[in-house]
Amino acid sequence: MNNFTREFEEKLNYDFKDKSLLETALTHSSYCIGMPNKAMHNNERLEFLGDAFLDAIISEELYARLPQVEEGTLTKMRAKVVCEETLAECGASISIGSFIRLGKGEEKSGG
Repeated sequence: MNNFTREFEEKLNYDFKDKSLLETALTHSSYCIGMPNKAMHNNERLEFLGDAFLDAIISEELYARLPQVEEGTLTKMRAKVVCEETLAECGASISIGSFIRLGKGEEKSGG
């Protein structure tokens, strides 16, 4: 396990079972430029899966908690929760940016 993944686990006070998935989750595509099989080494595919997972979990919670609310309103509410701004705030609250491996160009631009 790398230092950055160990530090991240310590920050969260959580021990990830699959360290390779954690390492992938913390690796931006720009870090992999020039590496073979880039898609297998960065977080883009996990991001795709995570977005769908969050949509499903938030949808289920809203559905259960708000039985009187119509579908269109539930959809708008979910969109406010599962959006770039909200997820960025959650990430910032755990300082995830300091654990993401970025390529040199991405680092220079501030990620």
